[in-house]
Amino acid sequence: MVGVTCVFPIDLAKTRLQNQRGGQQLYRNMMDCLIKTMKSEGYFGMYRGAAVNLTLVTPEKAIKLAANDFFRHQLSKDGLVVALKKACIAMSFLVFYIWLLTWCLVFSGKLTVFKEMLAGCCAGMCQVIVTTPMEMLKIQLQDAGRLAAQQRVMPSVVTTLKMGGTSAVLSRSYNTSPQAIRVSATDITRELLRTKGVTGLYRGLGATLMRDIPFSVVYFPLFAHLHQLGQHSSKDPSVPFYWSFMSGCLAGCVAAVAVSPCDVVKTRLQSLKKGANEETYSGVVDCVRKILRKEGPGAFLKGASCRALVIAPLFGIAQVVYFVGVGEFLLGYCPYNIYSA
Repeated sequence: MVGVTCVFPIDLAKTRLQNQRGGQQLYRNMMDCLIKTMKSEGYFGMYRGAAVNLTLVTPEKAIKLAANDFFRHQLSKDGLVVALKKACIAMSFLVFYIWLLTWCLVFSGKLTVFKEMLAGCCAGMCQVIVTTPMEMLKIQLQDAGRLAAQQRVMPSVVTTLKMGGTSAVLSRSYNTSPQAIRVSATDITRELLRTKGVTGLYRGLGATLMRDIPFSVVYFPLFAHLHQLGQHSSKDPSVPFYWSFMSGCLAGCVAAVAVSPCDVVKTRLQSLKKGANEETYSGVVDCVRKILRKEGPGAFLKGASCRALVIAPLFGIAQVVYFVGVGEFLLGYCPYNIYSA
């Protein structure tokens, strides 16, 4: 919750940068987006959708971190096949289940890098139960201001282009007087449930899996090895809190940039409302094809720097709290002896 509060305005800028199209650029970069948002929507406009994130980020991170540790523990002992069998059946991924069993039968015993990646993969699969509806609601609230601003400036842009203007950036015509229409997460949830049922909240589930599974596959093994470098000795496995923070930041930054193209696709698919002349997508493949054709490969890296700035401190803070043992302390356990209790 502390991490989300610190970096949420950057996350809002990332969403708006990812959703704007090549010929209708309202924002030049992250700072330009934040300044214009501040002018038109006020300080709290930069925190639109934060309530949803703050509410659901706790179970999301709890599932992600605990599931990774659970699968790492299971993969390091003989009962890993049974554990993965139950997990994969629960997730209803038959093909993936067969693939996992094949590899587990070959790589049983020691916790290898591959098994660390496998544990991260399973953790990424588990977290989407919470992540998908959270992202779905958050994106609608974050992008509402961009759509309102685009409607205000679009007539001026059309005139400029007709007169032979060469720039499609909408900054010069930006008007800060009208306010974006306020809509709450509760209203969006109620409308989605009424019109599309529970599946409406899970729109873009495939794209979310496509982002979160590779992210966890990269993040968790990288963090584990970076974190291990900070141990005082083999007899003393404790790590300074600042080392946990730096390990989380570096691993999160690398993983965030690596899966940025998937995040762009997910954001586009989960955006319910479109601006003027913005195309709709029927699925992941259709989205990738249209972005490539109309905006080029560079569009897949929109908001990549923002995402890195969001994920790095967010996971750094989360890992410090997790490894320092705040939860165990509150429950009355010793941070480093909870597993032997």
